[in-house]
Amino acid sequence: MGPNDVVQLHAHITSSVDYEAELALIIGKQGRDIKPEHAYDHIFGYTIVNDVTARDRQRNHKQWFLGKALDTFCPMGPWIATREDVDSENLDVKCWVNGELRQNANTRDLIFDIPTLVAIISAGLTLKPGDIIATGTPAGVGLGFNPPKFLRAGDTVSISISHLGTLTNTFQ
Repeated sequence: MGPNDVVQLHAHITSSVDYEAELALIIGKQGRDIKPEHAYDHIFGYTIVNDVTARDRQRNHKQWFLGKALDTFCPMGPWIATREDVDSENLDVKCWVNGELRQNANTRDLIFDIPTLVAIISAGLTLKPGDIIATGTPAGVGLGFNPPKFLRAGDTVSISISHLGTLTNTFQ
């Protein structure tokens, strides 16, 4: 899925679809057991990802995959910036739902920095060109509100990351 595509809510199987604004790393060079100091050598570039998640499917099945792998989930874009063009350790990440700012953070505050993520994920697992790693989402997802603010038909989610543009999708 890309910018301006419609994301399906799958209302017949879930009632708690959530958004997650994330920086995505795009692998450009194959590697396994990558040391943190060599992580950037394996990154081609960056884009925006909305790691859409059906929270009830995650909770009910104790399985992350079932909550994240529904058709049309995980839109990305609007383009890829090469690693040389972006300081990935200092990017503002913002997410609006229907114009309401819900997430506002910076990549310097990631729980795991980018070299650590690449090292952990590549431990025993070969990363190949075109693989994508989502870096994690800041506070402000719908689940974090009391009561939770899950997405509904007609909602629009816009995610901006400095130097990477804005990814906007409508949910139906």
